[in-house]
Amino acid sequence: MITLSERNAIINLIKQEVIPAIGCTEPMAVALCVSKATELLEHTPQKIELFLSANILKNAMGVGIPGTGMVGLPIAIALGALIGKSEYQLEVIKECTDSAVEQAKQFIEEKRIDIKLKNTSEKLFIEVHCRYDNKTSIAIIAQTHTNFIYLENDGKVLLNTPLNTTQEEINNQPELTLQKVYNFATTTPIDELRFILQSAELNSNASKHSLKQHYGHEVGRIISENGVTILGNNIYTAILAETSAACDARMAGAMIPVMSNSGSGNQGISATMPIVVFARENNNTEEQYIRALTMSHLTVIYIKQSLGRLSALCGCVVAATGSSCGITYLMGGTYQHICAAVKNMIGNISGMLCDGAKPSCAFKVTSGVSSAVLSAILAMSNKCASPYEGIVDYDVDKTIRNLTSIGKDGMDNIDKLVLNIMTNK
Repeated sequence: MITLSERNAIINLIKQEVIPAIGCTEPMAVALCVSKATELLEHTPQKIELFLSANILKNAMGVGIPGTGMVGLPIAIALGALIGKSEYQLEVIKECTDSAVEQAKQFIEEKRIDIKLKNTSEKLFIEVHCRYDNKTSIAIIAQTHTNFIYLENDGKVLLNTPLNTTQEEINNQPELTLQKVYNFATTTPIDELRFILQSAELNSNASKHSLKQHYGHEVGRIISENGVTILGNNIYTAILAETSAACDARMAGAMIPVMSNSGSGNQGISATMPIVVFARENNNTEEQYIRALTMSHLTVIYIKQSLGRLSALCGCVVAATGSSCGITYLMGGTYQHICAAVKNMIGNISGMLCDGAKPSCAFKVTSGVSSAVLSAILAMSNKCASPYEGIVDYDVDKTIRNLTSIGKDGMDNIDKLVLNIMTNK
Protein backbone atom coordinates (compact mmCIF):
# COMPACT_ATOMS: atom_id res chain seq x y z
CA MET A 1 0.00 0.00 0.00
CA ILE A 2 1.36 3.43 -0.94
CA THR A 3 0.81 6.20 1.59
CA LEU A 4 -0.40 9.65 0.58
CA SER A 5 2.96 11.26 1.34
CA GLU A 6 4.80 8.62 -0.67
CA ARG A 7 2.36 9.00 -3.54
CA ASN A 8 2.94 12.75 -3.61
CA ALA A 9 6.70 12.20 -3.52
CA ILE A 10 6.50 9.88 -6.54
CA ILE A 11 4.35 12.40 -8.43
CA ASN A 12 6.93 15.09 -7.72
CA LEU A 13 9.68 12.73 -8.84
CA ILE A 14 7.98 12.11 -12.19
CA LYS A 15 7.48 15.85 -12.68
CA GLN A 16 11.19 16.40 -11.98
CA GLU A 17 12.35 13.72 -14.39
CA VAL A 18 9.81 13.97 -17.22
CA ILE A 19 10.39 17.46 -18.61
CA PRO A 20 10.43 19.19 -22.02
CA ALA A 21 13.71 19.52 -23.91
CA ILE A 22 14.71 20.96 -27.27
CA GLY A 23 17.60 19.10 -28.89
CA CYS A 24 19.90 16.48 -27.41
CA THR A 25 20.15 16.98 -23.66
CA GLU A 26 23.97 16.77 -23.42
CA PRO A 27 24.80 19.77 -25.67
CA MET A 28 21.78 21.57 -24.22
CA ALA A 29 23.13 21.01 -20.70
CA VAL A 30 26.46 22.46 -21.84
CA ALA A 31 24.64 25.44 -23.38
CA LEU A 32 22.72 25.84 -20.12
CA CYS A 33 25.94 25.91 -18.10
CA VAL A 34 27.46 28.45 -20.51
CA SER A 35 24.36 30.64 -20.33
CA LYS A 36 24.48 30.66 -16.52
CA ALA A 37 28.19 31.58 -16.48
CA THR A 38 27.48 34.33 -19.03
CA GLU A 39 24.64 35.70 -16.92
CA LEU A 40 26.96 35.86 -13.93
CA LEU A 41 29.56 37.67 -16.02
CA GLU A 42 26.95 40.17 -17.29
CA HIS A 43 28.83 40.41 -20.59
CA THR A 44 29.20 38.24 -23.65
CA PRO A 45 32.41 36.32 -22.88
CA GLN A 46 35.56 37.05 -24.80
CA LYS A 47 36.77 33.55 -23.97
CA ILE A 48 35.01 30.38 -22.84
CA GLU A 49 36.97 27.43 -21.46
CA LEU A 50 35.14 24.15 -20.85
CA PHE A 51 36.12 20.98 -19.02
CA LEU A 52 33.76 18.12 -19.89
CA SER A 53 33.44 14.49 -18.82
CA ALA A 54 33.95 11.81 -21.45
CA ASN A 55 30.24 10.94 -21.57
CA ILE A 56 29.26 14.54 -22.24
CA LEU A 57 31.79 14.77 -25.07
CA LYS A 58 30.67 11.43 -26.50
CA ASN A 59 26.99 12.39 -26.52
CA ALA A 60 27.51 15.85 -28.01
CA MET A 61 29.93 15.30 -30.87
CA GLY A 62 27.66 14.11 -33.65
CA VAL A 63 24.18 15.37 -32.82
CA GLY A 64 22.28 18.16 -34.54
CA ILE A 65 21.77 21.44 -32.67
CA PRO A 66 18.22 22.80 -33.08
CA GLY A 67 17.74 25.74 -35.40
CA THR A 68 21.29 25.75 -36.70
CA GLY A 69 21.71 23.06 -39.34
CA MET A 70 24.97 22.23 -37.56
CA VAL A 71 26.22 19.47 -35.29
CA GLY A 72 28.41 19.37 -32.22
CA LEU A 73 29.32 21.41 -29.18
CA PRO A 74 30.85 24.65 -30.54
CA ILE A 75 27.60 26.00 -31.98
CA ALA A 76 25.67 25.02 -28.83
CA ILE A 77 28.27 26.75 -26.65
CA ALA A 78 28.28 29.92 -28.74
CA LEU A 79 24.48 30.14 -28.73
CA GLY A 80 24.41 29.52 -24.99
CA ALA A 81 26.63 32.57 -24.55
CA LEU A 82 24.86 34.79 -27.08
CA ILE A 83 21.13 34.10 -26.66
CA GLY A 84 20.83 31.37 -24.00
CA LYS A 85 18.57 31.88 -20.99
CA SER A 86 19.20 29.60 -18.04
CA GLU A 87 15.61 30.00 -16.86
CA TYR A 88 14.58 27.89 -19.86
CA GLN A 89 16.59 24.93 -18.54
CA LEU A 90 16.99 22.31 -21.30
CA GLU A 91 15.14 24.60 -23.72
CA VAL A 92 17.92 27.12 -23.16
CA ILE A 93 18.32 28.13 -26.83
CA LYS A 94 14.67 28.04 -27.84
CA GLU A 95 14.86 31.72 -28.89
CA CYS A 96 17.47 30.91 -31.54
CA THR A 97 17.20 32.92 -34.80
CA ASP A 98 19.06 32.89 -38.11
CA SER A 99 20.82 36.07 -37.04
CA ALA A 100 21.93 34.43 -33.77
CA VAL A 101 23.31 31.45 -35.69
CA GLU A 102 25.41 33.78 -37.89
CA GLN A 103 26.74 35.55 -34.80
CA ALA A 104 27.51 32.17 -33.23
CA LYS A 105 29.44 31.06 -36.32
CA GLN A 106 31.53 34.23 -36.05
CA PHE A 107 32.05 33.54 -32.34
CA ILE A 108 33.45 30.11 -33.25
CA GLU A 109 35.66 31.47 -36.06
CA GLU A 110 37.23 33.91 -33.61
CA LYS A 111 38.43 30.86 -31.62
CA ARG A 112 36.85 32.04 -28.40
CA ILE A 113 35.93 28.49 -27.32
CA ASP A 114 38.36 25.98 -25.80
CA ILE A 115 36.99 22.48 -25.02
CA LYS A 116 38.96 20.05 -22.86
CA LEU A 117 38.39 16.60 -21.39
CA LYS A 118 37.86 16.65 -17.62
CA ASN A 119 39.69 13.97 -15.66
CA THR A 120 36.79 12.90 -13.47
CA SER A 121 34.97 9.74 -12.50
CA GLU A 122 31.65 11.61 -12.82
CA LYS A 123 29.74 10.54 -15.90
CA LEU A 124 27.94 13.87 -16.16
CA PHE A 125 30.23 16.81 -15.48
CA ILE A 126 30.30 20.24 -17.15
CA GLU A 127 32.64 22.99 -15.98
CA VAL A 128 32.55 26.38 -17.71
CA HIS A 129 34.95 29.30 -17.22
CA CYS A 130 34.03 32.62 -18.87
CA ARG A 131 36.16 35.75 -19.14
CA TYR A 132 35.50 39.35 -20.12
CA ASP A 133 38.45 41.72 -19.66
CA ASN A 134 39.47 41.14 -16.02
CA LYS A 135 36.11 39.70 -14.95
CA THR A 136 35.62 35.93 -14.67
CA SER A 137 32.80 33.53 -13.87
CA ILE A 138 32.55 29.80 -13.30
CA ALA A 139 29.55 27.47 -13.48
CA ILE A 140 29.56 23.71 -12.93
CA ILE A 141 26.77 21.21 -13.61
CA ALA A 142 27.13 17.63 -12.36
CA GLN A 143 25.17 14.42 -11.81
CA THR A 144 22.00 15.66 -13.54
CA HIS A 145 21.62 17.81 -16.64
CA THR A 146 20.31 20.89 -14.83
CA ASN A 147 21.96 20.47 -11.42
CA PHE A 148 24.34 23.36 -10.72
CA ILE A 149 26.79 22.43 -7.98
CA TYR A 150 29.13 25.43 -8.20
CA LEU A 151 28.77 29.09 -9.16
CA GLU A 152 31.45 31.75 -8.89
CA ASN A 153 31.45 35.37 -10.02
CA ASP A 154 34.70 37.32 -10.09
CA GLY A 155 36.20 35.22 -7.32
CA LYS A 156 33.10 35.26 -5.11
CA VAL A 157 31.63 31.80 -4.51
CA LEU A 158 27.84 31.90 -4.83
CA LEU A 159 27.10 28.16 -4.67
CA ASN A 160 29.19 25.18 -3.62
CA THR A 161 27.41 21.84 -3.28
CA PRO A 162 29.57 18.78 -2.46
CA LEU A 163 30.05 16.60 -5.52
CA ASN A 164 29.58 13.40 -3.53
CA THR A 165 25.95 14.31 -2.84
CA THR A 166 23.95 11.32 -4.04
CA GLN A 167 21.37 11.50 -6.78
CA GLU A 168 18.67 10.60 -4.26
CA GLU A 169 19.75 13.45 -1.97
CA ILE A 170 19.75 15.92 -4.87
CA ASN A 171 16.19 15.15 -5.90
CA ASN A 172 14.93 13.76 -2.57
CA GLN A 173 13.90 10.70 -4.51
CA PRO A 174 11.63 8.07 -2.99
CA GLU A 175 12.98 4.53 -2.99
CA LEU A 176 11.29 2.49 -5.71
CA THR A 177 10.77 -1.17 -6.55
CA LEU A 178 8.97 -2.57 -9.58
CA GLN A 179 6.08 -3.59 -7.31
CA LYS A 180 5.84 -0.01 -6.05
CA VAL A 181 5.95 1.31 -9.61
CA TYR A 182 3.09 -1.02 -10.54
CA ASN A 183 1.05 -0.19 -7.42
CA PHE A 184 1.47 3.55 -7.96
CA ALA A 185 0.56 3.42 -11.64
CA THR A 186 -2.51 1.24 -11.12
CA THR A 187 -3.98 2.69 -7.90
CA THR A 188 -3.27 6.43 -7.87
CA PRO A 189 -6.43 8.48 -8.51
CA ILE A 190 -6.48 9.03 -12.25
CA ASP A 191 -6.84 12.81 -12.08
CA GLU A 192 -3.51 12.99 -10.25
CA LEU A 193 -1.82 11.32 -13.23
CA ARG A 194 -3.30 13.32 -16.11
CA PHE A 195 -0.21 15.52 -16.33
CA ILE A 196 1.60 12.58 -17.97
CA LEU A 197 -0.53 13.15 -21.09
CA GLN A 198 1.72 16.10 -21.95
CA SER A 199 4.46 13.61 -22.75
CA ALA A 200 2.17 12.00 -25.32
CA GLU A 201 1.22 15.37 -26.78
CA LEU A 202 4.79 16.65 -27.21
CA ASN A 203 6.31 13.42 -28.47
CA SER A 204 3.39 12.69 -30.79
CA ASN A 205 3.76 16.17 -32.29
CA ALA A 206 7.46 15.55 -32.90
CA SER A 207 6.66 12.22 -34.52
CA LYS A 208 3.95 13.62 -36.80
CA HIS A 209 6.19 16.50 -37.84
CA SER A 210 9.09 14.18 -38.61
CA LEU A 211 7.02 11.78 -40.73
CA LYS A 212 6.41 14.64 -43.17
CA GLN A 213 10.05 15.71 -43.34
CA HIS A 214 13.46 14.27 -44.18
CA TYR A 215 15.32 14.21 -40.87
CA GLY A 216 18.45 12.16 -40.26
CA HIS A 217 18.26 8.65 -41.69
CA GLU A 218 14.46 8.98 -42.04
CA VAL A 219 13.97 5.70 -40.22
CA GLY A 220 10.39 6.46 -39.20
CA ARG A 221 9.29 7.73 -42.58
CA ILE A 222 10.90 4.83 -44.45
CA ILE A 223 9.29 2.24 -42.17
CA SER A 224 5.89 3.90 -42.55
CA GLU A 225 6.17 4.19 -46.35
CA ASN A 226 8.27 1.21 -47.44
CA GLY A 227 8.46 -1.09 -44.44
CA VAL A 228 4.84 -2.16 -44.57
CA THR A 229 5.62 -4.36 -47.58
CA ILE A 230 7.65 -6.64 -45.32
CA LEU A 231 6.43 -5.80 -41.82
CA GLY A 232 2.76 -5.35 -42.68
CA ASN A 233 0.34 -2.51 -41.97
CA ASN A 234 -0.25 -3.19 -38.28
CA ILE A 235 0.27 -1.99 -34.71
CA TYR A 236 3.85 -3.25 -34.63
CA THR A 237 4.89 -1.33 -37.74
CA ALA A 238 3.15 1.82 -36.49
CA ILE A 239 4.99 1.58 -33.16
CA LEU A 240 8.36 1.31 -34.91
CA ALA A 241 7.62 4.11 -37.37
CA GLU A 242 6.11 6.65 -35.00
CA THR A 243 8.71 6.12 -32.28
CA SER A 244 11.75 6.27 -34.55
CA ALA A 245 10.35 9.29 -36.41
CA ALA A 246 10.43 11.43 -33.27
CA CYS A 247 14.02 10.31 -32.69
CA ASP A 248 14.92 11.18 -36.30
CA ALA A 249 13.75 14.76 -35.75
CA ARG A 250 15.41 15.17 -32.39
CA MET A 251 18.82 13.83 -33.42
CA ALA A 252 18.81 15.94 -36.59
CA GLY A 253 18.29 19.11 -34.55
CA ALA A 254 14.65 19.94 -35.28
CA MET A 255 13.52 23.02 -33.37
CA ILE A 256 10.68 21.13 -31.73
CA PRO A 257 10.36 20.12 -28.07
CA VAL A 258 10.08 16.54 -26.89
CA MET A 259 9.32 15.23 -23.42
CA SER A 260 12.48 13.76 -21.94
CA ASN A 261 12.87 11.18 -19.19
CA SER A 262 15.79 11.17 -16.76
CA GLY A 263 17.68 13.69 -18.86
CA SER A 264 17.21 12.03 -22.25
CA GLY A 265 14.81 12.95 -25.02
CA ASN A 266 15.23 9.60 -26.72
CA GLN A 267 14.36 7.86 -23.47
CA GLY A 268 11.26 10.02 -23.17
CA ILE A 269 10.27 9.22 -26.75
CA SER A 270 10.86 5.48 -26.34
CA ALA A 271 8.89 5.41 -23.09
CA THR A 272 5.99 7.30 -24.64
CA MET A 273 5.35 6.57 -28.30
CA PRO A 274 4.90 2.76 -28.12
CA ILE A 275 2.21 3.35 -25.49
CA VAL A 276 0.57 6.09 -27.57
CA VAL A 277 0.35 3.87 -30.64
CA PHE A 278 -0.65 0.65 -28.91
CA ALA A 279 -3.40 2.26 -26.82
CA ARG A 280 -4.79 4.02 -29.89
CA GLU A 281 -4.80 0.94 -32.12
CA ASN A 282 -5.95 -1.41 -29.35
CA ASN A 283 -8.83 0.90 -28.35
CA ASN A 284 -7.79 1.04 -24.71
CA THR A 285 -9.67 3.39 -22.40
CA GLU A 286 -8.24 6.77 -21.45
CA GLU A 287 -7.65 5.55 -17.91
CA GLN A 288 -5.70 2.52 -19.13
CA TYR A 289 -3.75 4.81 -21.44
CA ILE A 290 -2.78 7.22 -18.66
CA ARG A 291 -1.81 4.41 -16.28
CA ALA A 292 0.31 2.71 -18.96
CA LEU A 293 2.16 5.97 -19.73
CA THR A 294 2.76 6.46 -16.01
CA MET A 295 4.01 2.90 -15.58
CA SER A 296 6.36 3.22 -18.53
CA HIS A 297 7.89 6.53 -17.45
CA LEU A 298 8.20 5.55 -13.80
CA THR A 299 9.85 2.23 -14.68
CA VAL A 300 12.50 4.16 -16.63
CA ILE A 301 13.05 6.51 -13.69
CA TYR A 302 13.36 3.52 -11.34
CA ILE A 303 15.98 1.78 -13.48
CA LYS A 304 17.93 5.01 -13.99
CA GLN A 305 18.11 5.53 -10.21
CA SER A 306 20.73 2.78 -9.99
CA LEU A 307 22.19 3.12 -13.49
CA GLY A 308 22.85 6.86 -13.40
CA ARG A 309 22.18 9.60 -15.95
CA LEU A 310 24.89 8.58 -18.42
CA SER A 311 26.58 5.24 -18.98
CA ALA A 312 27.98 2.97 -21.66
CA LEU A 313 24.60 1.21 -21.75
CA CYS A 314 22.30 2.61 -24.43
CA GLY A 315 19.35 4.41 -22.85
CA CYS A 316 16.94 2.79 -25.29
CA VAL A 317 17.40 -0.49 -23.39
CA VAL A 318 16.04 1.16 -20.26
CA ALA A 319 13.32 3.20 -21.97
CA ALA A 320 12.08 0.29 -24.07
CA THR A 321 11.87 -1.80 -20.89
CA GLY A 322 9.49 0.85 -19.54
CA SER A 323 7.36 0.80 -22.67
CA SER A 324 7.28 -3.00 -22.62
CA CYS A 325 5.75 -2.80 -19.14
CA GLY A 326 3.17 -0.31 -20.39
CA ILE A 327 2.28 -2.41 -23.42
CA THR A 328 1.95 -5.52 -21.28
CA TYR A 329 -0.42 -3.64 -18.99
CA LEU A 330 -2.47 -2.47 -22.00
CA MET A 331 -2.67 -6.10 -23.15
CA GLY A 332 -4.37 -6.89 -19.84
CA GLY A 333 -1.24 -8.13 -18.10
CA THR A 334 -0.90 -8.59 -14.34
CA TYR A 335 2.08 -7.64 -12.23
CA GLN A 336 3.57 -11.08 -12.87
CA HIS A 337 3.25 -10.59 -16.62
CA ILE A 338 5.01 -7.23 -16.29
CA CYS A 339 7.85 -8.82 -14.31
CA ALA A 340 8.18 -11.36 -17.12
CA ALA A 341 8.33 -8.57 -19.72
CA VAL A 342 11.17 -6.89 -17.80
CA LYS A 343 13.12 -10.13 -17.54
CA ASN A 344 12.57 -10.80 -21.24
CA MET A 345 13.96 -7.37 -22.11
CA ILE A 346 17.01 -7.83 -19.91
CA GLY A 347 17.53 -11.30 -21.30
CA ASN A 348 17.48 -9.86 -24.82
CA ILE A 349 19.13 -6.48 -25.48
CA SER A 350 21.00 -5.79 -22.24
CA GLY A 351 24.38 -5.42 -24.01
CA MET A 352 23.56 -2.58 -26.40
CA LEU A 353 26.25 0.06 -26.00
CA CYS A 354 25.98 3.83 -26.27
CA ASP A 355 28.37 5.34 -28.81
CA GLY A 356 27.13 8.88 -28.54
CA ALA A 357 24.07 10.86 -29.59
CA LYS A 358 23.66 10.98 -33.37
CA PRO A 359 21.10 10.37 -36.16
CA SER A 360 21.64 6.61 -36.07
CA CYS A 361 20.26 6.56 -32.52
CA ALA A 362 16.97 6.03 -34.38
CA PHE A 363 18.28 2.57 -35.36
CA LYS A 364 18.75 1.65 -31.71
CA VAL A 365 15.44 3.15 -30.64
CA THR A 366 13.74 1.00 -33.28
CA SER A 367 15.55 -2.12 -32.05
CA GLY A 368 14.61 -1.31 -28.47
CA VAL A 369 10.89 -0.84 -29.06
CA SER A 370 10.83 -3.88 -31.34
CA SER A 371 12.14 -5.90 -28.40
CA ALA A 372 9.59 -4.20 -26.13
CA VAL A 373 6.74 -5.54 -28.24
CA LEU A 374 8.28 -9.01 -28.46
CA SER A 375 8.88 -9.13 -24.70
CA ALA A 376 5.27 -8.15 -23.99
CA ILE A 377 3.89 -10.77 -26.39
CA LEU A 378 6.02 -13.48 -24.79
CA ALA A 379 5.10 -12.36 -21.28
CA MET A 380 1.39 -12.51 -22.09
CA SER A 381 1.99 -16.07 -23.35
CA ASN A 382 3.58 -16.85 -19.96
CA LYS A 383 7.04 -17.12 -21.49
CA CYS A 384 9.85 -15.59 -19.47
CA ALA A 385 13.65 -15.72 -19.42
CA SER A 386 14.49 -18.00 -16.48
CA PRO A 387 17.00 -17.44 -13.64
CA TYR A 388 19.14 -20.12 -15.23
CA GLU A 389 19.74 -17.85 -18.21
CA GLY A 390 22.45 -15.19 -18.14
CA ILE A 391 21.95 -12.20 -15.84
CA VAL A 392 18.25 -12.87 -15.19
CA ASP A 393 17.51 -13.60 -11.53
CA TYR A 394 14.49 -15.02 -9.68
CA ASP A 395 13.75 -11.56 -8.31
CA VAL A 396 12.89 -8.89 -10.88
CA ASP A 397 14.47 -6.07 -8.89
CA LYS A 398 17.69 -8.07 -8.57
CA THR A 399 17.55 -8.65 -12.32
CA ILE A 400 17.31 -4.90 -12.85
CA ARG A 401 20.26 -4.36 -10.50
CA ASN A 402 22.27 -6.89 -12.48
CA LEU A 403 21.60 -4.89 -15.63
CA THR A 404 22.46 -1.53 -14.07
CA SER A 405 25.60 -2.92 -12.42
CA ILE A 406 26.86 -4.06 -15.81
CA GLY A 407 25.95 -0.72 -17.40
CA LYS A 408 27.38 1.43 -14.63
CA ASP A 409 30.45 -0.54 -13.52
CA GLY A 410 31.12 -3.42 -15.87
CA MET A 411 31.04 -1.33 -19.04
CA ASP A 412 33.03 1.59 -17.61
CA ASN A 413 36.10 1.06 -19.81
CA ILE A 414 33.88 0.91 -22.89
CA ASP A 415 33.17 4.64 -22.56
CA LYS A 416 36.86 5.45 -22.77
CA LEU A 417 37.41 3.12 -25.71
CA VAL A 418 34.38 4.47 -27.59
CA LEU A 419 35.47 8.09 -27.07
CA ASN A 420 38.99 7.22 -28.21
CA ILE A 421 37.61 5.61 -31.38
CA MET A 422 35.29 8.56 -32.04
CA THR A 423 38.04 11.18 -31.62
CA ASN A 424 40.62 9.38 -33.72
CA LYS A 425 38.69 8.71 -36.92
